[in-house]
Amino acid sequence: MPETLKDKAFLIQRIKEVNSLLCIGLDTAVSKLPISVHQDVLTFNKAIIDATREECIAYKPNFAFYEALGPKGWELLQHTIEYIGDQHLIIADAKRGDIGNTSAMYAKAIFDEMGCDAITVNPYMGEDCVSPFYKVGKWVIILALTSNQGSHDFQKQTLHNGSKLYQEVMQTTAAWGSANDTMYVLGATHPSEVEACRKTFPDHFFLIPGIGAQGGDLDAICEAGMNAEGGLLINASRSILYADSGVDFAKAAQKEASRMNALIRPHLQRVGLI
Repeated sequence: MPETLKDKAFLIQRIKEVNSLLCIGLDTAVSKLPISVHQDVLTFNKAIIDATREECIAYKPNFAFYEALGPKGWELLQHTIEYIGDQHLIIADAKRGDIGNTSAMYAKAIFDEMGCDAITVNPYMGEDCVSPFYKVGKWVIILALTSNQGSHDFQKQTLHNGSKLYQEVMQTTAAWGSANDTMYVLGATHPSEVEACRKTFPDHFFLIPGIGAQGGDLDAICEAGMNAEGGLLINASRSILYADSGVDFAKAAQKEASRMNALIRPHLQRVGLI
């Protein structure tokens, strides 16, 4: 069967079908797994995916949590990606970025071998290090303004032209791709900046981490960042994965995802998507 093309039209259609902007981060830590799964990462991931398939439009495996397990972790990551299947965007949260021939190998591994649809990329080394990730039907998700406290150290520094560094990153990288293949990471802890970025980039999708455990305001972000196509992938990881540590952890995960969607849907109605 031909591979599903998970382009912008796919995302918009999924938003309308599921009535959601939710992306679930699979930051699966063995130390946090419920006793009932006996430290079995794959069993846990499958249960979370089965419980939340109808609550989200994307999954985002965080590669670090699997790499930390060595060769076994890579197998678990591959099996998890395969289990997600074709109905959701699969984002490799890998934050890659290196000289061109190295980036090309990262792209081959993550897109061609592992079957992911998108990758988070650090643009610090410039265009020749990001361009290898641009492949037909794939998404490049560029770090712009992240949700962590350290984002103030560099990303918000004011340049000689008056722009913030993250704004310069967005303006420069926008020419490397288009709104059909490029997203930006904008942290939920910066709603006013998200609003300003939406005015400058009306058509791009933004990946929004920082809702849930990091304290981002979901309503504020939807107000600030949504456009007529949705325009946001709102990521939640720990607040969904570890909503409960008992035998009903998957049911609790579904309940938390549903709670978030109940907050998102009035905003989808506001822009006419549902």
